[in-house]
Amino acid sequence: MEHIKNYFKMEYEKNSQTIIIEGPVSEEALNTYTFDEHLNAFRRPNDQFEAIKEIASLEEGRIIVARVDNNIIGYVTFHRPDEFERWSEGNHPFILELGAVEVSDSYRNLRIGQNMLKLSMMDEYMENYIVLTTEYYWHWDLKGTGLDVYEYKQLMINLMAVAGFEVYMTNDPEITSHPANTLMARVGKHITTEQQLIFDEIRFKHRYFF
Repeated sequence: MEHIKNYFKMEYEKNSQTIIIEGPVSEEALNTYTFDEHLNAFRRPNDQFEAIKEIASLEEGRIIVARVDNNIIGYVTFHRPDEFERWSEGNHPFILELGAVEVSDSYRNLRIGQNMLKLSMMDEYMENYIVLTTEYYWHWDLKGTGLDVYEYKQLMINLMAVAGFEVYMTNDPEITSHPANTLMARVGKHITTEQQLIFDEIRFKHRYFF
């Protein structure tokens, strides 16, 4: 399977600043940008910047960024599922994972996350993938938002829905360990019945074992 990447870009004004949403962005382009110091939800900003550059260099990797001038203030990552998770079983090229959505604290409530997700699905080639995302409450900024886990869960469901993601059931222990944890997926319109069945089998691995 080829992993074709078609570039898209949008611009809009907020708070007297021009916000640029673009992607998929290459590693070479990322090297010309800076990375906002408040993008630290997953690791130190410098380390996270190196991580998204590595994803951008992968054949199937996709990085969508939001920036003001050349400073990245938000990003979305797409990549193959982690090899230690069940979603990678079978090494199916049509299964991608939306790994992270992050927006700098200084630019919250400007619809940047929604716009990055919308732009990420403008590429018709995304219709050849089942894109999944695993939402775990321990990754959420509950303190910064003041939301409880169930309010934040609904926030994430609403956010992902703008890009066509829906909630899917699974017996994955990581998801079922807490009722706020959620599996969501977007099934591309070119996905075959056979591919959908493969995804269903992965979602309910060992369903008949007691």
